Amino acid sequence: MVTMPSLASQSPQLVEELLAQGMAVMRINCAHDRPADWQRMIDHLRQAEGKLGKRCRVSFDLAGPKLRTVALDQQPGLVKWRTRRDTPTTLWLVEDLAVATGEAPCLPVGGALLHRAQPGDQVSFIDHRSDRQTLEVVAVEGDRCICQATASGRVEAHTPLTLLRQGQPLLVDQVDALPPKARGLWLETGDQLRLVSCPEGHAPANPAGLEPDLPTMGCQVEEIFADVRPGDRIFLDDGIFTGMVRQVSPHSLVLELLGVQGGRAKLKGEKGINLPDTPLTLPALTAKDREDLEFIARHGDLVALSFVQHRRDIEALIDELGRLGADNLGIILKIETQQAFHHLPDLLLTAMQHPPTAVMVARGDLGVEVGFERLSEVQEEILWLCEAAHVPVIWATQVLETLAQGGLPSRAEVTDAALASRAECVMLNKGPYIQSAMAFLRDVAQRMQAHHRKKTAMLRQLSISRPLPRP
Repeated sequence: MVTMPSLASQSPQLVEELLAQGMAVMRINCAHDRPADWQRMIDHLRQAEGKLGKRCRVSFDLAGPKLRTVALDQQPGLVKWRTRRDTPTTLWLVEDLAVATGEAPCLPVGGALLHRAQPGDQVSFIDHRSDRQTLEVVAVEGDRCICQATASGRVEAHTPLTLLRQGQPLLVDQVDALPPKARGLWLETGDQLRLVSCPEGHAPANPAGLEPDLPTMGCQVEEIFADVRPGDRIFLDDGIFTGMVRQVSPHSLVLELLGVQGGRAKLKGEKGINLPDTPLTLPALTAKDREDLEFIARHGDLVALSFVQHRRDIEALIDELGRLGADNLGIILKIETQQAFHHLPDLLLTAMQHPPTAVMVARGDLGVEVGFERLSEVQEEILWLCEAAHVPVIWATQVLETLAQGGLPSRAEVTDAALASRAECVMLNKGPYIQSAMAFLRDVAQRMQAHHRKKTAMLRQLSISRPLPRP
C-alpha cells in the first residue's frame, strides 16, 4: 500500500512507476487534496493498469476528527516551502485560499495571472530572503494554477509576480494579502500550559475569558473538554510533550508538563493530541467524512475508518455505506488509540459482519498512547487476534521512512521492514525516494517469506549450513 502525494494527480509517470514496482493498493488520504485531485490519481492508475496489465485497489483514508493543537499567537503571514535535492515541490496559485485544502503551499493571486497562464509558462519573483525564484507552470484549472519549484523559498504578501512565456515578460501580478501565521510556544519540563476550546480553529485574543497568565494553545474538538478528568495523561506532538491534566473547566484544561524532549521544545499548531486515559465519546465519522463518502462510494475499493474506538463507530460507517449503495466496499479499522486496542475483539466482531474487513496497525499514534516500550507487545497481540479472526493486517507508519525521505535506510528500519512480512500488507508513506523504498521493501519481503509464513518459522536450509568447497 502506497500513500499518494499531491504530485500523483499531475504525474501519470509517477503512478505508473509505483504500479510497476509492485504497488497493490493506492492509498488516498482524504485529509489532503480535493475530489478532483483524487479523480486524476485514479485516472492515472487506470491508465497504468491498462498499460502494464496489472490490477491495483484504491483505498481511501477518512480524515476523522482532527484532535490537534491550534496556535493562538499570530505573526505576519508568510508562505514557505522546501525542496529535497532534485525533487520539485508543487505549489498552487489560487484566487481564493478557501480552495487550499491540500498539502501543497498556496499563494493567493487576485489579478490576471491565473487567467493568462498556460502550461510551460514561468512565474518569476524575489522571495522573502531576496533570492530570485522561478516556478514552472504545469497545469491551469480554473480557480488554480499548479506550479513546481526546484528551490526552497518564502513569500510574503504583495510580492510582485512576473509571468514569463518563452522567457519574455507577459504581465506583472502580485501575491494578495496572507492570513496571519500562527506562532508556536517554547515550553520546558515543569511548565504549565492551558488548552482552550476553539471549535472554529480560531480563538479570541483572550480565550474563554481567562487571564493570560499561562501559555495557551487551542483545540478544535470541543467535545473532549467534557470527557477529560484531572489526573488523565496527555501527550502532544507525537509524545514530545508529556503532561498531566491538573484542572478541568467546560472550555479549558490546565496541564502540567512532566516531560519535554530535550528539556525544552517548541509546540506549534496542527500537532497531535493524545489522551490515552480518557474514554472519549467523540464519534469517528465527521461531517466531512460523510461528504467524502459520496465520492468514495463511487470510486473506492476500501475505506479506512480513522479514530475508531467503539462498535457504534463501525455501525455508523456501515449504515452510511448502505445508504450510498456501497455495501461492497471493504472496511479497514485503523487501530491508533489505546481505547481501540482494548476494544479490538468487539471491533473485529462488529466489522466482520460486513466483509471484507482488514486492520491497520497505525503505529505512530498507537505508540504514543500505549508507550513505545509496549508497542512491540501490543502489535504482537493485534497480529495474533487478527490471525485468529482470519482478518488481514496492514503494517503501517514510518516503514522505511528515512529511506523514502532521505534515500538511505537506518539499521533499525531494515529490521522493522523484515518484521513487517508477518502482516498481509505493508504501507509506505510518500517521499522523494518512494520508488527506492518500494524496491528495497520488495526484496526484503521476498527473502523473509522464505523464512516465515506470517509468524510461523519455515526452517528452510540456510546458506551457511552448506559444506564449504574443499581447498
